[in-house]
Amino acid sequence: MAYQPIENYGMIGDLRTAALVGINGSIDWLCIPHFDSPSVFAALLDDKKGGRFQIASIDNGAKCKQFYWPETNVLVTRFLAPEGAIEVTDFMPVSKAAPGEPHFHQLVRRVTAVRGRSRLRLTCHPAFNFARDEHTTVLVDNGAEFYSKDLNLALSARVPLQRDGEGVEAEFTLNQGETAVFILHQITSQSRCAPCLSVTETEASFRRTVLYWRRWLGKCTYQGRWREMVHRSALALKLLTFEPSGAIVAAPTCSLPEDLGGVRNWDYRYTWIRDSAFTVYALLRIGFTEEAECFMQFIESLCPGPAVSVERPLQIMYRVDGSSEIPEEILDHLEGYCGSRPVRVGNAAYRQLQLDIYGELMDAVYLHNKYGAPISNDLWVRLRRLVDWVCENWQQPDAGIWEVRGGHKHFVYSKLMCWVAIDRALRLAQQRSFPADQDRWLKVRNQIYLEIMDKGWCPERQAFVQHYQNKALDAANLTLPLMLFLSPTDPRMLKTLDAILKPPEVGGLVSNSLVFRYNLNETEDGLEGDEGTFNICTFWLVEALTRAGRHHPPRLEEARLIFERMLGYANHLGLYAEETGYSGEALGNFPQAFTHLALITAAFNLDQALDSQR
Repeated sequence: MAYQPIENYGMIGDLRTAALVGINGSIDWLCIPHFDSPSVFAALLDDKKGGRFQIASIDNGAKCKQFYWPETNVLVTRFLAPEGAIEVTDFMPVSKAAPGEPHFHQLVRRVTAVRGRSRLRLTCHPAFNFARDEHTTVLVDNGAEFYSKDLNLALSARVPLQRDGEGVEAEFTLNQGETAVFILHQITSQSRCAPCLSVTETEASFRRTVLYWRRWLGKCTYQGRWREMVHRSALALKLLTFEPSGAIVAAPTCSLPEDLGGVRNWDYRYTWIRDSAFTVYALLRIGFTEEAECFMQFIESLCPGPAVSVERPLQIMYRVDGSSEIPEEILDHLEGYCGSRPVRVGNAAYRQLQLDIYGELMDAVYLHNKYGAPISNDLWVRLRRLVDWVCENWQQPDAGIWEVRGGHKHFVYSKLMCWVAIDRALRLAQQRSFPADQDRWLKVRNQIYLEIMDKGWCPERQAFVQHYQNKALDAANLTLPLMLFLSPTDPRMLKTLDAILKPPEVGGLVSNSLVFRYNLNETEDGLEGDEGTFNICTFWLVEALTRAGRHHPPRLEEARLIFERMLGYANHLGLYAEETGYSGEALGNFPQAFTHLALITAAFNLDQALDSQR
């Protein structure tokens, strides 16, 4: 079986982990019990050894279609053949375990013949711990059980299963109106494979899951243009939420390449501090205050208390449970997606110094205090320490927002976010009358501003540049007006916009409205290979043009055209990866939270700006 294009997948989940289901009916990615646990199915990273769970038609000429049940994260895959039509409904019921009790996952696959007579094949080949752990397979009355060193699973089925190596398979026929149900679930060494749900029980579980997602989405207050895409982005973000802690992972996958066959393959199954401000802003703007509150509680748990003495108060990313160790290792036994190696799990970037995270965190706190709930004195005491640390360390070079591995530099975006950290702290102190060393903070904030305007601006390029040591453009500088550092119509900002809007072949970063994060020919990022356009950067461009367009209508019209063109690069389900390749293909880990956050905020601000022009 050949690798599916990355964009050929949909995502289902239960707010603890997520599975990717291909348009061919194959679950090629699933980590249990959590997002950042080892994989059970990883055919995405090795078609032969990674493991998969596929249900598909074996009738000649069957065509595949896939869609989400409206306003839910229930995924439907249809196989349409001359002999008959089959509908596979995939979902993971969302349930909360009692305090102190473990959560056991259920993945439900309901197969229904909606027309004619259809032949199907089921293949379930788990490959525990990224295909490193052996397991035993036992056929039982209710289906099959799979026992490995650290995890046990069962597949409940009423269709007879047969051994196929250390997996199982089955071929079966369904006539119109008939249904077969398969449920993959966790078991312990003491528990056994549970009887499969009846068709009636499965329908009840389906309806409960549909109702859960519809009620959740019903909290959304967004009523503007492109509402369906905003709703899908919100649903995707909710699927990427680890409910026990409130953390939101950057993506549910690891090592999907930014360049096919290349080395830019990273593990994104963790939560980045960087995402915090964007997360809180997006969720609050469209009415999801509870999710913003839970995420802020997670962020608060990471801030060291006054009694803790640390050289560096925060790291850039954490595991979903808040733990901090994320060692990176290379899985040499896996060939990688379409031969893209190395396959990495863990992320060594967690040790990097990235000064921007303090600004993003303080902006998140500021926004939550303004639009959500007032912050506590205890949190303020912790935050005050962070701001004092920024005042002492902002002049250090760092690895920057893009986590380059080519050495530390004085990145303009990092300096900007240090300015944001102090600026938001000053605003909070004034609004809430919190005690603070405001004179010192104000002095340092002004120093950073003057340095960015002096060293971050390149008269030759007539633009803000990536860092003080080069003249390369960087799409991260599109956030200068978004962070209220500059007016969106400041002449320097407009010139930076114009420079970025040029095609790459003449020094810009925009190709057919899609934005590269920087020019690889002008930036030494310590890595080989190419990469696609960065989807979040395209939405940042939309926002920057939107804000400038409030006073210059042609730029607002350009923002709308770019935004709507970008909507066309979503996959068939409305999902985005991290990047878009030269042929419109999805690249990088998928789906990408950062992209969907940026889509929501771009849509929100663009919609408001267009309304104001009426």
